[in-house]
Amino acid sequence: MTPTNYKTFQETLSDSSPPNDWSLALQALWWDAKGDWNASHDIAQELHTQMGSWIHAYLHRKEGDDWNAGYWYRQAGRSFPKLTLEEELKQLVQFIINP
Repeated sequence: MTPTNYKTFQETLSDSSPPNDWSLALQALWWDAKGDWNASHDIAQELHTQMGSWIHAYLHRKEGDDWNAGYWYRQAGRSFPKLTLEEELKQLVQFIINP
């Protein structure tokens, strides 16, 4: 079942994997929140949507590659954020849960 808010999303992080019935975008963010950047990036790379581009941008910003992140933010139709990475992760999760 899809979480209803960011808190219930965080509560799932003690699990070994995200639920299969979650969207791929939410699964990508789950892997990132769990500390597995590569698993998250592998999913985001295959999401050829604005949401996939936004997640991809966030992940490259997280790794410190601002140039690549900037490219993906433009693909997502978003400007480079001034939020912390933690705030952006929360924003992404909430956007997916409550579009």
